[in-house]
Amino acid sequence: MKNSSHFLTCMVMVLVVVVVNGQPLVPALFIFGDSVVDVGNNNNLDTIVKANFPPYGRDFKNHMSTGRFCNGKLATDYTAENLGFTSYPPAYLNLKSKGTNLLNGVNFASASSGYYSETAKLYHAISLSDQLEHFKDCLNTLLGVAGKSNASSIISGAIYLISAGNSDFIQNYYINPLLYKVYTADQFSDFLLQNYATFIQNLYALGARRIGVTTLPPMGCLPAAITLYGSNSNECVERLNHDAVNFNNKLNTTSQGLQKLLPDLKLVSFDIYQPLYDLVTKPTENGFFESRKACCGTGLLETSILCNSKSIGTCANASEYVFWDAFHPTDAANKILAEDLLIAGISLIS
Repeated sequence: MKNSSHFLTCMVMVLVVVVVNGQPLVPALFIFGDSVVDVGNNNNLDTIVKANFPPYGRDFKNHMSTGRFCNGKLATDYTAENLGFTSYPPAYLNLKSKGTNLLNGVNFASASSGYYSETAKLYHAISLSDQLEHFKDCLNTLLGVAGKSNASSIISGAIYLISAGNSDFIQNYYINPLLYKVYTADQFSDFLLQNYATFIQNLYALGARRIGVTTLPPMGCLPAAITLYGSNSNECVERLNHDAVNFNNKLNTTSQGLQKLLPDLKLVSFDIYQPLYDLVTKPTENGFFESRKACCGTGLLETSILCNSKSIGTCANASEYVFWDAFHPTDAANKILAEDLLIAGISLIS
């Protein structure tokens, strides 16, 4: 632990030296995925999966509920700061005009999206394939604003972050007999990873060369998962965690294959599973008080519209909790997760 902490300190010092001139380490940051990285694209959609109301955002800048499924910053917000950006990639659908504000990157993520397009359709969210279409529109705008040469260097030098798969399992597969009676979890993983490979190849074809993808978290440790599938136990649901580990192993193998297949591609898998598992199973060692219950409401099931200003029992100090709502980490946990992303992502900026 001490060596890891020392390494992180050294890397942060290196990054501080690099960005001291005020320039970010990369020209832009583009984000795709689900609620873990959505910063408000769902706000104006006809969906119940939203977070643009209190107490969401109560510890964010100006105590604003932006659409982030958190009390404060997401791990990707901290990542943007670590890369030297002074603002966060804006939610694409919330931009009133699209021009120079796209130059430093954009966030296309939509809560309840996944590698399986039908997952997004179930919740009236934006599928990854539709997020890619929005990115294509963004590229056309960039060409007009920056010119062909500058736009090309922005696109090839940018970092692309993808977070998906969790909703496919938690919000679709485990509750959908049309899926779980037809596919084993292993077969469903294979299906999702075929879609993942296609997405990466399509993103690569549009010019992306530095891509980071997060693994699944320990799904069986999410407060809502324990409540729904834990058989009255307060322990992580082993079956769900096994499915996550199996998917993650296949994700790593698929990513390695894509990197060999596509010239000049840097594709890094960010392990979210182990860092979050450590926070859940050893909270006090990491400065937390509670890891079974989330801060919002009872902390057992509430998320989105069930986590609201009238939710009874919402904690006063979210920094003591690993989870903000029953599916999503707190600002304090996200900051720790972002430090692990920083270490794993060094190769994307070198």
